Order: sequence, then structure tokens, then C-alpha cells
Amino acid sequence: MEKINKILSYFNRLYPDAQCALNFSNAYELLIATILSAQCTDKRVNIVTRELFALAPTPQKMLDLGEKKLKEIIHPCGFYNNKSKSIMETSKDLVENFNGIVPGDMESLTKLKGVGRKTANVVLANAFNEQTIAVDTHVHRVSIRLGLTKPNSTPYECEKDLIEIVPKEKHTKFHHQTILFGRNICSSLRPKCYNCELVDICLYANKNLKK
Repeated sequence: MEKINKILSYFNRLYPDAQCALNFSNAYELLIATILSAQCTDKRVNIVTRELFALAPTPQKMLDLGEKKLKEIIHPCGFYNNKSKSIMETSKDLVENFNGIVPGDMESLTKLKGVGRKTANVVLANAFNEQTIAVDTHVHRVSIRLGLTKPNSTPYECEKDLIEIVPKEKHTKFHHQTILFGRNICSSLRPKCYNCELVDICLYANKNLKK
């Protein structure tokens, strides 16, 4: 408990106002933006979705837009072939099985083609105000280094471990704070350990202690 309290206190000082960085005006837009954010910066996704959502803010309008036009628009996000396929399949699923409405529960969300737990947790937290911890590469890496989950844990196992130790009312904020911490300080290559107050409890073997 002492460890997680130290981490939460540090994160609160670093990122007191951490929140979702993706721009959206409804649950569907957030769902699509999250799919696009895989291996792409939120900043670039927001630039792309400004154009995309002006044309297709609903599942039916996305289907009407067509996959060819969708690929043209989302090309800057990378992996546009796979992402366009997922977006079209998800949109079709929503229209045919959910009356065009994004469901607000994990079971239904993960039944959508192209939607896994991470994406579902992002949508539940930010569109439906549920307390969830979405485990992306940053959250997983930081959690392993800080000993909050096992080194060989899967993202789902990591999520379960974090749910056990992070107070429920702080789940969503912890997720956003950990992402920022992973991007800005605890990066995959050459983390800024010299500028981190958690270095004494960190298990990472290759600490970078010099600027």
C-alpha cells in the first residue's frame, strides 16, 4: 500500500489534470479515435479525425463514406489498411446489431470486430464515466518496471493486478497519468531515470541515471 500511495502521490504532482487526449463528441467518435491511436500519436489522430468526423460522426455515415475514402483520410495514422478494415467492420456491427449505438458494457464492446479490452476500457472510462484501467504499452511497461505486475504478465493480467492495488475511484486518472509518465519520463528506450522520484522503488535493470 505504501508503494502505490507513493506512486499516486508522485503522479498527482506531475499530472494533476491528466485526461483523455483524444478529441471526440460522442462514444462512437471516441471508439474510432482509439482504434486509430494504435501506434500513432494522439496529436496526429486529432488532426485526422477533425476531417473524418466532419464527414462520418456516426456508424451509418462511416459506412456511407466507404472504405476507399476512409483509407485516404486516415492514411497519416499508419497501418491504414488494417485500421480501415476494423473501423468498417465495427461500424457495420454497430448498425446491424446495436441500432447504431455504442454499447456501454465490456461484454458488448469486445464483441465488436476490432475492439479489444484496451479500446473498450478507454470508451467506458471516457464516454460512459466508468472507472477503468486501459493497459496500453505505456501502462504495461511502467507497471512492470515499478513492480505492480509480473514481468511476464499479459495486458489483461496487468489490468487485474492494477485493479487490485489502485483505489477504484482513481482507476481512470491513474491510466491517463501513467500514459503521460511513460511517454515523458519512463520511455521504452533511455528513460529519464535521473529525473524520476520513483527510481528507488523501480525494478528496471538498465536505469539511465545520467543526462
